[in-house]
Amino acid sequence: MGALDQTRANNVLDAVLATASFTAITAPVKCRLMTTNGTSTAAGTEVIGGSYTSQTVTFSAASAGTSASNIAATFTGMPAATIVGVELYDSSGTPKRLFWGALAASKTTNPGDTLTIASGALSLAFT
Repeated sequence: MGALDQTRANNVLDAVLATASFTAITAPVKCRLMTTNGTSTAAGTEVIGGSYTSQTVTFSAASAGTSASNIAATFTGMPAATIVGVELYDSSGTPKRLFWGALAASKTTNPGDTLTIASGALSLAFT
């Protein structure tokens, strides 16, 4: 994935440097599909229509600064759309954006299609 959302990045740095407490994330983490990619400070445009809903994703414990998804995310009943990226959010009452990023190649869906992001296909890293 592209990057950590800037609000989350600031929160992590503040917690590590003891300038503020870490703001907890509410599980589960949800994967949203984007038709327009966001930036570090602004969310992208989420898919709308069909039976599309964000999907829960889980991740393996981090190793060497990297963590990969360990469950497939399957989106059924897709609308006609061109998916260019994904964003990860927590499940709080006002969901916090965690990560955002472009797909290696965009994916086009037709009405009623199923789109699956394979287990291990979402990889997050601090470098």
